[in-house]
Amino acid sequence: MQSFTVHEPPDPPSDRVDRAERLVFVKEGFVWAAALFTPLWLLVHRLWWALLGYVGVVAAIQIVGYVGGIPQGWLALMGSAVGILFGFEAASLRQWALEQRGWQSLGSVSGKTLEECERRFFEDWLPSQPLIAPPTGSAHLVRRPESRGGWAGFGRLKGA
Repeated sequence: MQSFTVHEPPDPPSDRVDRAERLVFVKEGFVWAAALFTPLWLLVHRLWWALLGYVGVVAAIQIVGYVGGIPQGWLALMGSAVGILFGFEAASLRQWALEQRGWQSLGSVSGKTLEECERRFFEDWLPSQPLIAPPTGSAHLVRRPESRGGWAGFGRLKGA
């Protein structure tokens, strides 16, 4: 079973379909990509403060290891521990970053797959959102080309 939190950007569009397209689903739980490729994962998700903290912690580990004469195996183990910590805290970091950028949390949803979670969320969320109709008149305009060659019957009803 997977759980996701759902976030909406600041100043969402008024149409519910446009709003739905901009929602972000953040998976709860351990994130392997964040644990194995921490700096790249932080860059991809634009978590600048967390990246700065990661670089600071790794640099501190390396400096302490160099000054203290700690074997490279132990330093690698400490670096791996930092990566695992980021793997466990990845979802919280993303949620915090979205909140700092003004995003609003709309709730959470659980399901077997991301698609099932999206379907469950939108089944509950969409009916409560206003439906904005297209402007009247503009969708029914049809350009009729000149009768000189081209599309002689374009835009006309049959039998007219």
